[in-house]
Amino acid sequence: MGWAAHYIAALGGGEAARFRPRGDSMRGKIESGQLCTVEPVDPAELIVGDVVLCKVNGREYLHLIKAIQGGRFQIGNNRGRINGWISAGAIFGKCTRVE
Repeated sequence: MGWAAHYIAALGGGEAARFRPRGDSMRGKIESGQLCTVEPVDPAELIVGDVVLCKVNGREYLHLIKAIQGGRFQIGNNRGRINGWISAGAIFGKCTRVE
Protein backbone atom coordinates (compact mmCIF):
# COMPACT_ATOMS: atom_id res chain seq x y z
CA MET A 1 0.00 0.00 0.00
CA GLY A 2 1.57 3.27 -1.16
CA TRP A 3 1.29 6.84 0.04
CA ALA A 4 -1.62 7.58 -2.34
CA ALA A 5 -3.82 4.49 -1.77
CA HIS A 6 -6.46 6.45 0.16
CA TYR A 7 -6.63 9.16 -2.53
CA ILE A 8 -6.75 6.60 -5.35
CA ALA A 9 -9.70 4.90 -3.60
CA ALA A 10 -11.55 8.22 -3.33
CA LEU A 11 -10.92 9.00 -7.00
CA GLY A 12 -12.12 5.53 -7.96
CA GLY A 13 -15.36 6.33 -6.15
CA GLY A 14 -15.80 9.51 -8.19
CA GLU A 15 -14.65 11.89 -5.47
CA ALA A 16 -11.95 14.56 -5.62
CA ALA A 17 -8.91 14.14 -3.40
CA ARG A 18 -6.88 16.87 -1.68
CA PHE A 19 -3.42 16.32 -0.28
CA ARG A 20 -0.02 17.92 0.24
CA PRO A 21 2.66 15.95 -1.64
CA ARG A 22 6.23 16.11 -0.36
CA GLY A 23 9.42 16.23 -2.40
CA ASP A 24 11.15 18.38 -4.98
CA SER A 25 10.61 16.41 -8.20
CA MET A 26 7.83 18.75 -9.34
CA ARG A 27 9.47 22.01 -8.19
CA GLY A 28 8.37 24.88 -10.40
CA LYS A 29 4.87 23.45 -10.85
CA ILE A 30 4.16 22.04 -7.38
CA GLU A 31 6.28 22.95 -4.38
CA SER A 32 6.68 20.47 -1.53
CA GLY A 33 3.72 20.75 0.84
CA GLN A 34 1.40 22.74 -1.42
CA LEU A 35 -2.24 21.68 -1.29
CA CYS A 36 -3.20 19.84 -4.50
CA THR A 37 -6.69 18.96 -5.67
CA VAL A 38 -6.91 15.90 -7.91
CA GLU A 39 -10.14 14.97 -9.67
CA PRO A 40 -11.29 11.92 -11.61
CA VAL A 41 -10.59 12.30 -15.33
CA ASP A 42 -11.44 10.67 -18.63
CA PRO A 43 -8.03 9.65 -20.03
CA ALA A 44 -9.22 10.65 -23.51
CA GLU A 45 -9.20 14.29 -22.30
CA LEU A 46 -5.60 14.25 -21.06
CA ILE A 47 -2.89 16.20 -22.89
CA VAL A 48 0.87 16.51 -22.65
CA GLY A 49 1.71 18.74 -19.68
CA ASP A 50 -1.17 17.61 -17.47
CA VAL A 51 -0.22 16.59 -13.92
CA VAL A 52 -1.74 13.24 -12.98
CA LEU A 53 -1.87 10.91 -10.01
CA CYS A 54 -0.68 7.61 -11.43
CA LYS A 55 1.22 4.40 -10.81
CA VAL A 56 4.39 3.56 -12.74
CA ASN A 57 6.24 0.30 -12.09
CA GLY A 58 4.40 -0.14 -8.78
CA ARG A 59 5.15 3.36 -7.46
CA GLU A 60 2.64 6.18 -7.07
CA TYR A 61 3.43 9.63 -8.47
CA LEU A 62 1.87 13.04 -8.94
CA HIS A 63 3.82 13.75 -12.12
CA LEU A 64 3.56 15.14 -15.64
CA ILE A 65 2.40 13.53 -18.83
CA LYS A 66 5.45 13.98 -21.05
CA ALA A 67 4.15 12.24 -24.20
CA ILE A 68 1.09 10.36 -25.45
CA GLN A 69 1.33 7.54 -27.95
CA GLY A 70 -1.90 5.77 -28.80
CA GLY A 71 -3.33 4.61 -25.48
CA ARG A 72 -0.02 4.96 -23.63
CA PHE A 73 1.23 7.87 -21.53
CA GLN A 74 4.85 8.71 -20.74
CA ILE A 75 5.19 9.96 -17.16
CA GLY A 76 8.00 12.11 -15.77
CA ASN A 77 8.78 14.79 -13.23
CA ASN A 78 9.43 18.50 -13.71
CA ARG A 79 13.20 18.07 -13.46
CA GLY A 80 13.78 15.97 -16.57
CA ARG A 81 13.41 12.44 -15.19
CA ILE A 82 11.21 9.96 -17.07
CA ASN A 83 9.42 7.36 -14.93
CA GLY A 84 8.11 5.24 -17.81
CA TRP A 85 5.14 4.44 -20.01
CA ILE A 86 1.73 3.46 -18.59
CA SER A 87 -1.74 2.65 -19.85
CA ALA A 88 -4.78 4.79 -19.13
CA GLY A 89 -5.76 2.33 -16.37
CA ALA A 90 -2.76 3.42 -14.31
CA ILE A 91 -3.94 7.05 -14.23
CA PHE A 92 -6.28 7.78 -11.34
CA GLY A 93 -6.90 11.52 -11.59
CA LYS A 94 -5.74 14.90 -12.85
CA CYS A 95 -4.42 17.72 -10.70
CA THR A 96 -6.84 20.62 -11.19
CA ARG A 97 -5.64 23.04 -8.51
CA VAL A 98 -2.47 23.86 -6.58
CA GLU A 99 -2.67 26.21 -3.59
